[in-house]
Amino acid sequence: MKPTKMRNHLIYQASHVVRSKQLGSHLSKELSKKYGKSSARIVEGDSVKILRGEFKGVDGKVASIDIQKNSVTIEGVKKEKTKGDKFDVYIHTSNLEITALNTDDKWRISKLEGKKPSNSPKPVEKKESKE
Repeated sequence: MKPTKMRNHLIYQASHVVRSKQLGSHLSKELSKKYGKSSARIVEGDSVKILRGEFKGVDGKVASIDIQKNSVTIEGVKKEKTKGDKFDVYIHTSNLEITALNTDDKWRISKLEGKKPSNSPKPVEKKESKE
């Protein structure tokens, strides 16, 4: 199989789990210095800044994520139809920069910090028997 065909297969025909992992975005300079990583997966509630496109420079919170489109909608970013209706604009995650993380998920934060998640089971200590 040609490399381009294989790459397209991995991107566009990927499973739901793999596609959700592709929803990463760059971290801001402050966050990347703090966590020692350059990118992270986008989650609803993260504050982002749009880097490219029609809405370049706009800041907002992630309202929803569409795994099929590999895109997110941002609060306050809407387009207007000719009849006056407004609709959400989907923006690809590669055109975004995360400026503030949603800290509701402690597991995600511990993974970003490079620590072992606290939900993992603790090792059981063996008691010594007295004989």
